[in-house]
Amino acid sequence: MSESEIRNLLLIGMDITPLARSSKMAGYKVYTADYFGDQDLRSVSEDLYSIIEQRKGSSCGRLSIDFNVKTLLRGAKEISSRNPIDAILISSGLDDSYEVLCELLKIAPILGNSPEAIQKVRDKEKFTYELKRLRVPFPETTIVDNFSEASRASKEIGYPMMIKPLRSFGGARIRKAESLKELEEAFKKLSHHRRRTVIQKYISGTAASVSVVSSGNDSIALTVNEQLIGLDLFGQGKPFRYSGNIVPLSASGNAIPACKRLAERIVTHFELIGSNGVDLVISRDDIPYVVEVNPRFQGTLECVENVLGINMVEAHVKACTNGLLPRIPSTIPKFCTRLILFALHRSVVPDLSRYAEVRDIPLPGVIIEKGEPVCSIIAVGKDRDSSLAKARNVAERITSSLELIQ
Repeated sequence: MSESEIRNLLLIGMDITPLARSSKMAGYKVYTADYFGDQDLRSVSEDLYSIIEQRKGSSCGRLSIDFNVKTLLRGAKEISSRNPIDAILISSGLDDSYEVLCELLKIAPILGNSPEAIQKVRDKEKFTYELKRLRVPFPETTIVDNFSEASRASKEIGYPMMIKPLRSFGGARIRKAESLKELEEAFKKLSHHRRRTVIQKYISGTAASVSVVSSGNDSIALTVNEQLIGLDLFGQGKPFRYSGNIVPLSASGNAIPACKRLAERIVTHFELIGSNGVDLVISRDDIPYVVEVNPRFQGTLECVENVLGINMVEAHVKACTNGLLPRIPSTIPKFCTRLILFALHRSVVPDLSRYAEVRDIPLPGVIIEKGEPVCSIIAVGKDRDSSLAKARNVAERITSSLELIQ
């Protein structure tokens, strides 16, 4: 498919407002299938399907219960039945759903990684085997079916350890265990999900990601990003859940170039194309450990665009269709924070469209359950701390404006 043949894009995923805005600014007609159906997503969509039908006085539900990739697929099919679709762009939430990705190909080509390529980096056993073969630093990892197997694995891996569902997104249901007792407690909490479980050595350090664009034969790391994980102050309440990011990561020494080289090597090795993200932990001695690959657009999208002055969808399309990689500035003059605000209590939301910094804007009067996302906040500053401070200021103002209900 050539770049000139693409006019109508179907975007699908859990978190697609930044992707939709970028697609619209790149000149495409945008059709969307997502979870939230927020105001600002509707404003840039020619046609939209959302799992949650927001209505004044009604709850927006719980993401962990109501999000379903097969429902998203049904919505994508509905959209395509009444609109011309030239290509599909993938956002978060579908990484581990191979069958759904294959079904999407019946609608239109996926512009980016194939379901097979996505599966290759998301299969934890095969992925860690490849990392070991490449002699890439990564946290020691094994997959178990029950507590007995986890207990045996703990003797080899050692504490502290991370306990993760085999399939999850945004850090949901991830726990840390520092003893056999805590490991058992974590398994009791995960047992009702009846899923295989990842046991991984805990690496103390800085959670980071690298935004990469690749042509398949070559890759360029755009930015190294700080990940904001489990910010209790803003209603997160879960210690390892994704709470946003700061672009770029502020770090000294060799950490930044080491992360970029490692991410480019991983993305090129797996022959990924377009926009991809590599999640890392930078240890206290500045060694980057690869945690996972997100073979699609990332939550850092708008921040990366802000600091580099590029359009990520345009860069993605050119890389996928023409093998062209974007040119980026040698220095980054500013910082951009994306902060996800969660509800501290069950709350009614006022009209948040009056805040220029707010994204993922819910309909005024809807109910947000405790611990669920309210909106995202985008703030730019001359340095890391001023950028984060601006985002926190807006978050505090919004939090104080929420109407608490029982």
